[in-house]
Parts: sequence; structure tokens; C-alpha cells
Amino acid sequence: MPPRRSPWMDSDLDDFRDLARTFMEKEVKPNIEKYIEQKHVDRELWNRAGEMGLLCASIPEEYGGGGGTWAHETILIEEQAYAGDSSWGASLHSGIVAHYLLAYGTEEQKREWLPKMASGEVVGAIAMTEPGTGSDLQSVRTKALKDGDDYVINGSKTFITNGAQADVVLVVVKTNPEEKAAGISLVIVPTDTPGFSRGRVLDKIGMKGQDTSELSFEDVRVPQSNLLGAEEGQGFVQLMLQLPQERLIVAVSCLAAAEAVVDLTHTYVTDRQAFGRPIFGFQNTKFVMAEVFTDIRVTRSFLDECIELHLEGKLDIPTAAMAKLWASEHAQQVVDKCLQLHGGYGYMNEYPVARAWADLRVSQIYGGTSEIMKEIIARSLPAPS
Repeated sequence: MPPRRSPWMDSDLDDFRDLARTFMEKEVKPNIEKYIEQKHVDRELWNRAGEMGLLCASIPEEYGGGGGTWAHETILIEEQAYAGDSSWGASLHSGIVAHYLLAYGTEEQKREWLPKMASGEVVGAIAMTEPGTGSDLQSVRTKALKDGDDYVINGSKTFITNGAQADVVLVVVKTNPEEKAAGISLVIVPTDTPGFSRGRVLDKIGMKGQDTSELSFEDVRVPQSNLLGAEEGQGFVQLMLQLPQERLIVAVSCLAAAEAVVDLTHTYVTDRQAFGRPIFGFQNTKFVMAEVFTDIRVTRSFLDECIELHLEGKLDIPTAAMAKLWASEHAQQVVDKCLQLHGGYGYMNEYPVARAWADLRVSQIYGGTSEIMKEIIARSLPAPS
């Protein structure tokens, strides 16, 4: 749990936290080992979450969502991390894919997809990264070219969260291959469309229960009405406007994972005996615990500020980059210190600290690398006086 009650919490959010925690403890936590072994969550998990109103909690009720705010999504992200799970891609489904549709979709697109995403009938994914492109989204090579009333899509994507289970994918494509940013668009692709195929579920260092997949598009034909946005070429701007929310998701999940590990480590060093006394009795252990508790408290204060800014619609791109950079880097450092205090047991996958250590490493890469975050922050610095 957080070291203090966040200022953006209220009684309604307390109730939602109770619901989310109960769901995680009952439905997710007992199945973590199974998810890791099979490299994906059970498909039924999505339906059960939809039935309980945990999916698309921040989407308006008129589109089947919970009618809540970004704070509801934050709580679900936190409770998943407190349960020790990194397999379920709900934050991407509800916090990213659904919000692209809400922000840029036509009324018809929103009514077609959002209620099904909220119920769990449809799982969503977004396909940005390609082999060889990484953070350079302007250089994507997947094309969507007009043919009659349709787009014909050809290309491939990799590192796609929810890729193995997704029923609908928002695909970043070039509708004008001659342009860079101005040629990028997003197109809605149902995964039952002929020519769409899934590659392997990738074998990762961490987050082993998450179905991170390769996707292929071979003459995939969808109607031009599946374009997301009023006209072609808006994709890059759409991505840039939504990335702060994605980066806040990463930051929140990192902090919550670190908070959970610090709590577990505090218990471990208090109970574990060495040389006839608890490990916490040694000065080094006390000092390390003082460091990690301070680190997560400072990070929590900053992220609470960012969450409040986002709830007010004021979270800007550089501040979101700061949040992701700070939370991802410091969470990794905190968990590394906690792993060390566990000794050899910290290196065993049966201990949550070991899994958290491996899971967190990617947070400095996806959603924009730490180096990209520093570049964004540096560009926003004021001129010297």
C-alpha cells in the first residue's frame, strides 16, 4: 500500500480500490504462476473483469464504460502491482487503446468498439513498434494504401502487448509512404480480418505472463472508414498527444511495484535471522530500508502531483517524461536494493522481489526509452537567464 493516502482519493475511489483489490486477490493472484507458464492470462479473466466494471472505468457510461476518471485507472494499475502481477494487459486495454478510440474515433467507431471493450468481449491492442524502428515512429514501414473504398495493409509489428489475445488492433501505418510524420495514420483492424496473423509470443527477461507478440499484415483489407481521425496524416499528432497518459501509466505501475517490494522486504528483514538476530538489526539494513522508504515516498509525492495535473487536463509532455524517467529509474534502483537484502533468495523466481526486478527493467525502454525522456525534458528547459 502507498505510505500515505493520496490527495486525489475520495470515498468513491476507496470503494473502487476495495473492489479492485478483491478482484486481484481472488481472480489474479492465485493464477500468476499459470499465466507465466502459458505466457498469457486466461481469456475469461477479461470477461470477469468486465462483469465487475473494472474495464474502461474512465470511459463515459454512454459508451459502456464506468463513467469514472483517470484516478480509477490509476487504482486498478496500483492494485495489480500490489498483487504482484505483471501479466494482465488491462492498463493498455483501458488506459490507452480505449482512450485513442474515445479521443479520435467517430461516433460509429466508439459505439462499435468501446462497449465491447468495457464488457471484456473485445480485447484491445495498439501496434506501433516494428522490427528495426524502435522509438523512431516516423520511420514505420507498415503501409495502408487505398484501393477503392478500402485500405490494403502490409507490414509487420513486434513487441505488441495483448497481441496474442487482441480482437481489435489500432495499427500505426503509413498512408503516405513519401512522408515521415505527416504520412502516419492509425487504422482500426479487427483481428478476424483475412491476411492478419500472429507470430510467436516473445520470450522476455521479465513480464513472462504477458502475451507480447509479433503481428503480420499481408494484404489486410479494411474499409477506409476504419481510419482513426477525420483525415489521413493525423496519426503522429495523435500518438504524441496520448503518450503522456501512457507514460503516466508506466510511472504509476513502477512506483506501485516498488512500494509492494519495499513492504515485502521490510517484513522479510524483520523476520529473517542471521548471526542470532533479525537482519533488520544490522545498521546497513536499517540504512538501506531508510533509503528505499524515502525514495518511494518522494516518488509518490511527485506522481500524486502528476495524477492531479492529469485529472485537470494539465499534464504536459515534459512533465510526463519526467515522471516516467524518475519512476522507472528509481523503482529499479529500489527493487535492486531490496533484492540484495534478500541474499540468495532474492535471486530465486519464487520470491516476488526477483520477478519484480526482472519485470521492471523494461519500464526504462517501452513507452519511450530513458534516453528519449531526457531528450524531451532537455528540449523543454528554459533558456539561461
